[in-house]
Amino acid sequence: MKKFLLLCLFIFGLVFALSNFQGLASQGDFKSIILDFREDIPNSKIKEEIRTIAQQYNRQATLNSIFSIEDNVYIVEGDRKVLDALQHSPLRKDTEYIEPNYIYHQLEVPNDPEYSKQWNLHTINVEQAWDETKGDGVTVAVIDTGVTKVPDLKLTKFVRGYDFVNDRVSANDDNGHGTHVAGTIAQSTNNGYGVAGIAYEAKVMPLKVLAAGGGGTIADIAEAIKFAADRDVDVINMSLGGAGESHLMKEAIDYAYNKDVVIIAAAGNENRNAASYPARYPHVISVAATDAAGEKAPYSNYGAGVDISAPGGSETAKIIQNTIDPSTGESTFVGFQGTSMAAPHVAGVAALVKASGVSEPEQVLDVLKRSARRVQEDPLNHFGAGHLNAAEAVKLALKGQITFRDFFRWLRDSGYLNPRFWIDGGAVALLPKILMVVGSYLLAWFLRNYLPVSFGLHSGLILGSSGLFFLQGLYVFDLPQWPFRLLGSSIPELGNVPAGSTILNPFTASILIPLLLVILLVGHKTLKWFAIGSALGVSACLAVSAAIDPAVMGLGTELVSRSFLVINALLCFGLAYLASQGEKQKA
Repeated sequence: MKKFLLLCLFIFGLVFALSNFQGLASQGDFKSIILDFREDIPNSKIKEEIRTIAQQYNRQATLNSIFSIEDNVYIVEGDRKVLDALQHSPLRKDTEYIEPNYIYHQLEVPNDPEYSKQWNLHTINVEQAWDETKGDGVTVAVIDTGVTKVPDLKLTKFVRGYDFVNDRVSANDDNGHGTHVAGTIAQSTNNGYGVAGIAYEAKVMPLKVLAAGGGGTIADIAEAIKFAADRDVDVINMSLGGAGESHLMKEAIDYAYNKDVVIIAAAGNENRNAASYPARYPHVISVAATDAAGEKAPYSNYGAGVDISAPGGSETAKIIQNTIDPSTGESTFVGFQGTSMAAPHVAGVAALVKASGVSEPEQVLDVLKRSARRVQEDPLNHFGAGHLNAAEAVKLALKGQITFRDFFRWLRDSGYLNPRFWIDGGAVALLPKILMVVGSYLLAWFLRNYLPVSFGLHSGLILGSSGLFFLQGLYVFDLPQWPFRLLGSSIPELGNVPAGSTILNPFTASILIPLLLVILLVGHKTLKWFAIGSALGVSACLAVSAAIDPAVMGLGTELVSRSFLVINALLCFGLAYLASQGEKQKA
């Protein structure tokens, strides 16, 4: 018990330290300093302070504008040295704050007339990323149906590719899919025409492996991957996939990966709990699709193998790019939907990350994951690391090597290892779980004369109250998540596992399972303590749930659910008390 309490204190101390850690503050540019004098300071005093600044620092403080008179906001020219001096001067007591007058810059908004319709690019915050890079110096291979240089790809830079379907150098598109994908990655932008692309200063290598009907062979795709890797491409996009693992494909992917090529593929459109191949290979970044609201697209695969999510569109909000009409070969602006549309968003951002100086595929994936906007409730792994965020990815990439302090900031702000994430109600809320465990031990303490110290008692207390809850936050590539949810669940949560829900099932979140365990094990000298411990653990779990999150399936209102949980918590405690009669032992 003593060791357990020390562990709780350590966890709470760690949480407090990390929640108060400020990380590395980003420093902006400024040439002047803001002085916001307190409103209760008379004008005569302010004028005296301004004369003092002029005498001591040889700088003139002036009102920011005529609208600043009421708020007493003054501006004085100065750098960080002057700022530091002012902040540590007697002036500080007469001001509300003295701070840098940072210079902000307009975010680049392209002049493409249809850009406003590209909700997908706004969703990934690409404009802020463009302030740093547009992908210059990076080459992206588009392994698809080929790419035709439609009018809105006129200014896009191309390198020579290949048509593996027809065995020729020219890799023109006869389907429209590949050109659309290439547009998302690098559509000509700021050309006063059409729409925009993500990494529009990057080069595109068209590699045709899919015929006009949209089908292609593993052999052609594998050859295209090696072709691209041998010609120093930086990123490969494969908006294609299917069932079945291939040694030839895996070898080609490993070959490219070892040449520092970032490989990205669509997770698939079957609404299945596993990504398709080649997205499912370990060295491929697998992309699921979201709709305009950021929800899982109805068609998108999810679960095993999904690394990240990006806009893929839906029936009501598709991804618009310039491509060809396959029936006529003419240029057209058309909206598509699918994980095929989501993957090139990640490929484009990967190109921006590479252009920012991150070279190795593992590092690029790490940047994409850590910069993604995490989805707090994602028990079925619909979104992988979260929603793609171009601005944060480039910002993180430009920071260079991750320092020890950056690691702790990441631990605080994102990821399953982040205590704030767990406390704020992430995969599993940490604080309620600790309360459940502590509560179960307190209940045992009340019955200490009846409860001998045993492994069975402790394991029952843990299983009944919290379970191995930290396992619910784990995700292992290519494995379904339900085993981790099962292993990480307490007895009351076992009914949630099939649906991946946080709402308690009334059959498991009740006295039923503890009662069954007591009936079955009460006659066993050792195992009965496991049953008693489980009853106490369930009692604590239900009591904490009633106080914090009283949600029980099928019981309607919060009052009914809370009453149900409280009643069953008392019943479980009474059951443990009755089962422990006759086993009195001094503490």
